[in-house]
Amino acid sequence: MKPHDLGTLFDEVASRRPHTTVHLDRPFDIAPGDGPGAVEHTVPELAWLVREAAGWLHAAGLRRGERVAVVKRNHYDYALLACAAIRLGAVPALISGRLPDDVLEVLLKRLEPALLVTDRRPPADAARRVLSLDPAVEGALTLDDVRGQGVPAPRRRHDDEPLVIHHTSGTTGVPKLVVHTTRTLAHRPSRVGVARWPVIGARRDDVVANGASYAHVRAFRWTAGVFRRAPREVVLLSEAGSAERVFTQHPPTTLEALPAAYARWRPLAARPDNPFHDVRLFVSAYDAVHPPVVRTMLHASRRRWPVWVQGWGQSETGPLTSRFLTRRAVNRPFDARDLGRPVPGRTRLRVVDPDTLEPVPRGRAGLLLARTAARCPGYVGEQDRWLAKTSGAWWHTGDLGVLTRGGAVRLLDREVDAVPGLSCLEVEDLLEDRLPEVVECVVLGAPGGPPVPVLVLDGPLDPPAWRRAVADLPPLAAPHVLAWDEVPRTVTGKVRRLDLLIRLTGAAEIHGSGRWT
Repeated sequence: MKPHDLGTLFDEVASRRPHTTVHLDRPFDIAPGDGPGAVEHTVPELAWLVREAAGWLHAAGLRRGERVAVVKRNHYDYALLACAAIRLGAVPALISGRLPDDVLEVLLKRLEPALLVTDRRPPADAARRVLSLDPAVEGALTLDDVRGQGVPAPRRRHDDEPLVIHHTSGTTGVPKLVVHTTRTLAHRPSRVGVARWPVIGARRDDVVANGASYAHVRAFRWTAGVFRRAPREVVLLSEAGSAERVFTQHPPTTLEALPAAYARWRPLAARPDNPFHDVRLFVSAYDAVHPPVVRTMLHASRRRWPVWVQGWGQSETGPLTSRFLTRRAVNRPFDARDLGRPVPGRTRLRVVDPDTLEPVPRGRAGLLLARTAARCPGYVGEQDRWLAKTSGAWWHTGDLGVLTRGGAVRLLDREVDAVPGLSCLEVEDLLEDRLPEVVECVVLGAPGGPPVPVLVLDGPLDPPAWRRAVADLPPLAAPHVLAWDEVPRTVTGKVRRLDLLIRLTGAAEIHGSGRWT
């Protein structure tokens, strides 16, 4: 199934009469209702929803080649609305409803969408037309205004025409709007994790669960593969807090989630009656994940050989590397910064000096560059910024790392977050390993003083335990102890490090250049 088939994906899968049942933690925002039918669907029902939504969008005035922005609460109906727009030949731009008003206004100005579908009050002049899901907005259409208008025939597009637009996480400021085409999404590395491969491919008897940000490009790629494989059940969480209730009813056998969700689930996973007991495959992407999280989740499974797949990549490139971890690997100290190797023959990586951009030898740290046919062709409204991150076919990832002699990637830090002579991510790994009560650790660098550690705890920090944990580490400032909700985060749960630094120190000075953000 190629991404240009996404407009008719659910129709084509439904025609095979699959046995897949889809379970939700709450009804779709585009199909609210009561009773079991609101949270349990068949694939033919999803296909019907996509066709109906295509009719709604067409009745709202959306036409081939135009952009439609979707801004709403996190839920899987992002994917259904995207498929509906693609069916019309339009270009869906999926934007998280968790973005603040000022950021959303900037992104909508860059997009200039013909139609905005939203469940929040939009900025003035956000789009030529607005389709409001909730609440009613003066001058906007509602679903009642566009229902029953008929379903237009599917429209195809050239492989190099824009297919879909997603935004980056925005850890350092306003997110970038990433354009992908059929060709860049169909390239093999962009589909890692949904292929017909042993271990990581979905099986017909699997219960495949996802707890992601559905406005993110990774969820879009996931859709293209999982439903074609027709697992027994698909379980979709709109929020991490639903895991205990929903996974207890439908224990997953494969699970993909945000690293922040896995971190929040550690206490749940440590319980004897944990709902992760039948998971054979854990998948993590989006952000760095620390060793205690991996260890806890693998030990939560009662399977004989559960596997953790760690992916590294970017919205602009798709997956670049992957690494497999087992219980045996994580029971002893392991290097969580080792992200595995690139896909042979499909993705190439090299390391260059951040100042001169000249290649450096294997084993020496520098700026990581990637070469892949899955690279996006641009940013909406910021093409100069996209060009500044390219060197011919090479893409400046903005990550600092090392290519080992064996060809593996060892990630050190984002260049913008770097501290000279120190890997903040490595220190975070060590502190989380040494302080089991820490839910999350963040190390921030600021010129003129030692790095600033931030510890996310549900209770007070034990000072003697802290002193023992840092005894052999480079000098650190006194730790800041915060609750989870006190830490500024992106829509995918990443820590907004600069915002956190400003909040704690009052200064925005950093060691990195931020040139490749």
